[in-house]
Amino acid sequence: MNKIAKHAFGKAFSPEWFFHIWRTSVYLCVLLTADSLSARNADAAQETKNEALLKRAVAAYAGGKRNEAIVLATQAIEAEPNEARSYLVRAQLYSEGQQPAKAIVDYDTVLKLEPELANAWQHRGEEHFKLGQVKESLADFDKFIALVPGRAAYLWQRGITCYYAGRFEEGRKQFELHRTVNPNDVENAVWHFLCVAQLAGLEQARAGLIPIKGDSRVPMMEIYALFGGKAKPEDVLKAARAANEQPGRAMFYAHLYLGLYAEANGEMAQAREHIAKAAAEYRTDDYMGDVARVHLLLRAPGEKPVSGETKVH
Repeated sequence: MNKIAKHAFGKAFSPEWFFHIWRTSVYLCVLLTADSLSARNADAAQETKNEALLKRAVAAYAGGKRNEAIVLATQAIEAEPNEARSYLVRAQLYSEGQQPAKAIVDYDTVLKLEPELANAWQHRGEEHFKLGQVKESLADFDKFIALVPGRAAYLWQRGITCYYAGRFEEGRKQFELHRTVNPNDVENAVWHFLCVAQLAGLEQARAGLIPIKGDSRVPMMEIYALFGGKAKPEDVLKAARAANEQPGRAMFYAHLYLGLYAEANGEMAQAREHIAKAAAEYRTDDYMGDVARVHLLLRAPGEKPVSGETKVH
């Protein structure tokens, strides 16, 4: 997704800035959470062994040594087994290393020790989604919102989980809410379209397509035109092939959304073909890449979306 953030004075940051921050969120979140959870020990005379190990783990991660960082975080856990921040650091490192099952185990422990730590609920929800566990993912996202309702509009990940859980009305509402903080994201408009299409059909989905003024990522505006009935699939592929920057990523987006468009039209074999290309040939190791892989996990060949709880895994 094209994520837009606003600081306290209402100024919108660029999509490129937000994407950079999102890709480095593990490191930033480790630092911020470690600081907040260690505040209770601010009056300690000396740094504990646990704190020293965590600092080394964060430094190792910052230096590109993720495996070393995991070893150090594990040593920090062994030094103080009841310290939540150690498990949190290791969970985020497992997440960055595409090991969601291990990350979930550590987030489970974090939330037993610190049940009000909102970000841990969100992150565990993301890891559950990566495993296709959409019921658990949605429950974690809902707990996050209950703890920090003011951040609900930013949780576009919840809308995608709702789509795969067959909660199309909740997904529609989530993407409409996200529009209030991110008004020119083609992907948000498309996921809203997909939910409405399952609820009311393609004609109403197209009539209610969220208006977008501009999304600079290639081939987003061609994708938007496709869902609006003003372009053809070949127009999307042509634009992606002509991309000057990140051509592989452009092709990933093209095939992901051509697949989802085909699914909305009931063309399930074509949908699977496109999304398989997005997941493998043009693989990207970020959350939208996870979406492509989870789609293939949850959709058997020829299977259409199912409304309600019957499709929850």
